[in-house]
Amino acid sequence: MLGIPGSTAVSGDRRGILFAMATTDAPYYGADLAFVHHRGFGRHAEACADSILALLEPVRQRRGVVLELGCGSGLLTRHLVDAGHRVIASDASPAMLQLARQVVPDVDELRQLRLPDDPLPAVDAVVSVGHTLNYLADEPAVEQALRMIADALRPGGVLAIDLCDLRWGRVRRNQPNHGQAGDDWAIITEFSVPSPRRFVREITTFVRCEDGSWRRGHERHDNVLVDTSEMARLLARHGVDANVQTTLGSYELPEGLVAIVGERQG
Repeated sequence: MLGIPGSTAVSGDRRGILFAMATTDAPYYGADLAFVHHRGFGRHAEACADSILALLEPVRQRRGVVLELGCGSGLLTRHLVDAGHRVIASDASPAMLQLARQVVPDVDELRQLRLPDDPLPAVDAVVSVGHTLNYLADEPAVEQALRMIADALRPGGVLAIDLCDLRWGRVRRNQPNHGQAGDDWAIITEFSVPSPRRFVREITTFVRCEDGSWRRGHERHDNVLVDTSEMARLLARHGVDANVQTTLGSYELPEGLVAIVGERQG
């Protein structure tokens, strides 16, 4: 059983992944949504993996340390570890970290880390997919987190993260509700754009219990949207030469999602 603090464990295995009914204080990705996300929404991490590995090859060759922010259930982490990287994988969600412990038991370190409150270790690369920084409270918090990332990178260190731009909200203003289901889970998401710098998802999950009943859960994900060209200029002021890209290698990112790729000078 999973030992998520403050949770009630549920017996059973969903194709090798145990899960728990969480009652944690984490604002995003409680255990049910973490489980659903792991089972049904790993495409982005998989699509980014090859390009991230190519960017990190110099870091691997010098046995540098990679910090992954928002590792989730460890899907990208698995690629990093399999490629021979030394990895500190971090996430704010205890439920996601519990899944990651099962997916990547051989990772160097798993760490709960909440930006911008928690300090970052000095590392040779920082990577993140899944627009982790957009989950912060507001644009000043995103800017503070980027300054922390820049300061954490050693000279020659590599940055590769994705971030939702202001265009993310504009092109999704009238997006219809979305539903998706697997054998033992289902999800319904309602979208709204209450302001040009906010993108909101009301997420309802259904997870089948061992007795055949279904448990319903709900989370509201309130994402801050930013002018990513300003973020690149901020990084430059803190010693990181970064480019804003709409692709990662041959992978064209969803409209409004950009990659910020750069290197620490010095």
